Amino acid sequence: MQYYRYKSEDAITCLLCQHYCTLKEGKTGICGINENDHGKLVNLTYGHPSAINLDPIEKKPLYHFIPKTTSLSIGTVGCNFRCPFCQNWSISQTSNVNKDVNYPPETIVKLALEHGAKSISYTYNEPTIWYPYAKDIGVLAKEAGLKNVFVSSGYESKEVFEDMQSWVDAANIDLKSFSHDYYKKTLKTSLEGVLENLKKFAASPIWIEVTTLIIPGVNDSAEELKAMAEFIYNEMGSDVPWHLSAFHPDYKMMDTPPTSLAKLLEAKEIAEQTGLKYVYLGNVRFDSSTYCPHCGELLIQREVYDTHILGLDLRNGRCKSCGYKIKGVWK
Repeated sequence: MQYYRYKSEDAITCLLCQHYCTLKEGKTGICGINENDHGKLVNLTYGHPSAINLDPIEKKPLYHFIPKTTSLSIGTVGCNFRCPFCQNWSISQTSNVNKDVNYPPETIVKLALEHGAKSISYTYNEPTIWYPYAKDIGVLAKEAGLKNVFVSSGYESKEVFEDMQSWVDAANIDLKSFSHDYYKKTLKTSLEGVLENLKKFAASPIWIEVTTLIIPGVNDSAEELKAMAEFIYNEMGSDVPWHLSAFHPDYKMMDTPPTSLAKLLEAKEIAEQTGLKYVYLGNVRFDSSTYCPHCGELLIQREVYDTHILGLDLRNGRCKSCGYKIKGVWK
């Protein structure tokens, strides 16, 4: 795809995310890493990752996608959100690119294959803003038999979303709140734009899971939790896994207390009463296993990132006990 369009003689419009920043010569957008260089959009982080790690796929978190495999995870710097609770703020809230670090797409794919990874994850900071680099890696990865995972806040432009479907296999998208004001005033984006993308992901070939960081006093009221659960159930489907993660003090929210287990359990109960079949708790020591919604059989046992496939037949995604079809990508 073309990552920009001309707006005037001296400006272009970036097409990577829904901010659609107007960039004059030599200027970058809100993310700080895409620049108008003589009338062309140049991604300043291309080939310059800030982090590369080998992670369990469950860490993304993805629980219904090729379980018990590893994913080569890569991130750069910059972000199009301004989350005051960001746990990766040291890389997401800076635009300082270390150009001494050079990893072209071919090298990233080679690393994944050498380390036995089954996928490459674009994560740690918002991959939408370094989409040109991610896509070039992803196309090569797909040719090599690897899968591609997007871990995102869900503010992709319509152009990027359409393009993603040609090479992205799975995504975990944050639903950070159900307050339009919070998204606009604090996160500096639009809840409506994220909700529209969540619906589009659910209707696409890309496997989708949703994560919400439950923050005390911000998005943890029963009313807001119920609204988020109902949106997922009604607009995305009861089979979409919802990960409810515990907040811990970080970045600009050091005075906010951590999320209690009691609050997470309350959120889980609200989600399950709404009709969601797969609700998981994160960042706490609690049962995060997958059970058959039909007969209750233990299908996948998880203890932190130690995963054991028990009652699930990975060949067809069915419960070995009753034959119920568990939605996901299992092989």
